[in-house]
Amino acid sequence: MSTKFPKSESVDIMLFSEGTYPYIKGGVSSWLLQLMKGLPQFSFGVCFIGATPYIDGKLMQISYEFPLNLKHLEVHYLFDDEEDNRSPKKLKGNKEGFEAIKELYKSFQTNSAEMPQMLQDIDFYLKDVTFEDFLYSQRAWDFLTQTYEKNCPDIPFIDYFWTLRNIHKPIWILAQIVKDLPKTKIYHSPSTGYAGYLGMLASYTNKRPFLLTEHGIYTRERKIDMLSADWIEYKKPNLLQSPEEFNYIKRMWINFFDKIGLFCYYRANHIISLFNGAKNIQISLGAPEQKTKVIPNGVDVDALMQTLPLRESIPKPVITLIGRVVPIKDIMTFIRAIKIVSLTIPDIEGWIVGPVDEDQEYVAECQKMAVSLGLKSDTQTFHDNKSDMSFEELEQSSDIIKLFGHSDIKKILPKSTLQTLTSISEGMPLVILEGFAAGVPCVATDVGSCRDLIEGGLNDEDKSIGKAGAVTGIANPDALAKEYIRFLNFQSGEWKKAQEAGLTRVQKYYRQEMFLKEYADLYNQALELNWDELEETLWPE
Repeated sequence: MSTKFPKSESVDIMLFSEGTYPYIKGGVSSWLLQLMKGLPQFSFGVCFIGATPYIDGKLMQISYEFPLNLKHLEVHYLFDDEEDNRSPKKLKGNKEGFEAIKELYKSFQTNSAEMPQMLQDIDFYLKDVTFEDFLYSQRAWDFLTQTYEKNCPDIPFIDYFWTLRNIHKPIWILAQIVKDLPKTKIYHSPSTGYAGYLGMLASYTNKRPFLLTEHGIYTRERKIDMLSADWIEYKKPNLLQSPEEFNYIKRMWINFFDKIGLFCYYRANHIISLFNGAKNIQISLGAPEQKTKVIPNGVDVDALMQTLPLRESIPKPVITLIGRVVPIKDIMTFIRAIKIVSLTIPDIEGWIVGPVDEDQEYVAECQKMAVSLGLKSDTQTFHDNKSDMSFEELEQSSDIIKLFGHSDIKKILPKSTLQTLTSISEGMPLVILEGFAAGVPCVATDVGSCRDLIEGGLNDEDKSIGKAGAVTGIANPDALAKEYIRFLNFQSGEWKKAQEAGLTRVQKYYRQEMFLKEYADLYNQALELNWDELEETLWPE
């Protein structure tokens, strides 16, 4: 596998990848690769931004081959302290620059959707108020202490100081990235957050169109992350807390990402979602409705249907969860549900298929739970996302819960009776559509577009196709187990009806070529318009 990054002075489309391609398999990474490979008429660049070069203490490794039309790839880290070798120095600080920062803070307290004009220019970050100014200048210190005393004097100052520093540090890094990007015709981000900020700032700087596709609603997912995080646990004594009060530090991060999302909506020429429910959420968060558009994901239906003859006429009771082994996928609820099913169907198997390198502590917790419930032996280890046992050895093992690591779904799906997702947050999961094309119904939690995909959410004709599985509430192993058992009763005919509905739905509405044509049309339209015409699609005054 190539590790040499392609470089180019110009590309048609620059994609901004926040913690996804080319390092993390599945999800948005698969989507980005699908987009590049499916549109060979365009040249692409990818600008990857991550927190640090490491996952669980191990250096990240490239997970994908590069398509021929990926002409440029660059990698940056926002919180890699090894690269921050600045020596403290005494500085006064630019007066006008810090007035602009005050305006930015004021905008966070209003419904203003546009980033203050002075901050739209990368020269502000590179010349007017450098990162050294923000770190070391007297004006920075005055600003920081004033906001602390005004907003949160009851929390430890050191927590406030480092939070403010870490919120702002990436912005200066992003400005430098924009300065050095190759010449680009269209900027395209698959999220708001830091990737969206990059796209927005590059669009302002170079006066080129900016497309925003949200796979999940970034601000909502970050709220889940922040509110469950334990990296800062400052709290007042319980007797002094108001019922609605929560960690001010976490709220600072949430407000930051909320506002960045609104800034991205303002600047984007098109705001794309994967399903109508996500579009409605975008509008509720401030996206102008006239700029929103739904483009569903699509899959290679024909290639996946070729796996149908490999399926046994009476399949083994195998329920497969394809996804990253991380808390947001709630793998533990799946394990609990399989335990419940095993009391009724002793030969049930629960297959967990997906990357295991993002949160090794959580992987270990899942394995311990499976062992403690008598569903798994405690012998398996992983190397580079692969189990130390072969696919055949795992398949033949006596374990009820089997962890395959990242595997070829064309080998997995023909042996799966049901597919499941137990996530607490999703966008539009490609794996559900891939399962439908391979003849596998799905039982999923009611998150993202799962209900639309399973029950038909595009229109009345889609709904009339029927249900390709079932939907349950989150964190409810009993409800999941009940649905698993219902479909595994083959005499009822429920499984066959769900399989037929899934095959019909994916062929009619979710073919890869439909998805690719929609993006090709958007790209071509953007390339043909001049900037003045493009600006007419921005947020109206």
